[in-house]
Amino acid sequence: MTRIALCQIPVSPDPSVNLKRAREALARAEGADLAIFPEATLTRYGRRVTDLAEPLDGPFVSGLAEGARQHGLAVIAGVFESGGDRVRNTAVVIDAEGAVTAAYRKIHLFDSFGARESDLVAPGAEPVVAEVAGVRVGLITCYDVRFPELARALVDQGAEMFAVIAAWGSGPLKEDHWVTLVRARALENTMWTAAVGQAPNPGESSDGYGVGRSMLVDPLGVVRADLGTGPGVQVVEVDHEYTAAARATLPCLEHRVMRG
Repeated sequence: MTRIALCQIPVSPDPSVNLKRAREALARAEGADLAIFPEATLTRYGRRVTDLAEPLDGPFVSGLAEGARQHGLAVIAGVFESGGDRVRNTAVVIDAEGAVTAAYRKIHLFDSFGARESDLVAPGAEPVVAEVAGVRVGLITCYDVRFPELARALVDQGAEMFAVIAAWGSGPLKEDHWVTLVRARALENTMWTAAVGQAPNPGESSDGYGVGRSMLVDPLGVVRADLGTGPGVQVVEVDHEYTAAARATLPCLEHRVMRG
């Protein structure tokens, strides 16, 4: 079993507010092996990200690392990483000793539904599977979840579960898209999938990012936990023996015909 804390927090434009919320969530997650936070936990989307982005040894990630070390659990969180003309939308992995052990730069940028993430963010190039809390975790960020080939590449790199972090945009059918896509990536890969989105924060921004609905989905696509729309921290259990049982029943990864 791996105990995972789904940390569905609202995100402010102010990184110091977000670090405080994240540290409070880590205190509530104590006893978990891994805490997962949303995409863009550093600050809300907007042109400000180019000014507020930090290196991975900057104060925000360092503050998360201190919290990880204090509470003895690993952390995955979304930040904006500085460097070059555009920032990187980065999922950072921190171990229980507070060391940064991996970083995934979002490959598929959200140039859809009228948004232009690529104006501010440079795309990453490589899928990342990170060893965290004793599990090989495939990292997926928001719009990435619409691309099944990325999830399959993570499977081929040895992922044992997916962590999907998001600042999902609201709008007609968008929440339904989120739930459907997360369940699809879990089911088609017979993979535990922990998906964490921002809680809505209408008091601080009207940009529409953050619908909540953080969830844990099992390898047969069953939603085991769903946090709804409000802020919250929920500790859930991933049973890795169930993965083997599910794949014995549904050996679709073995039945693939086309590879690469």
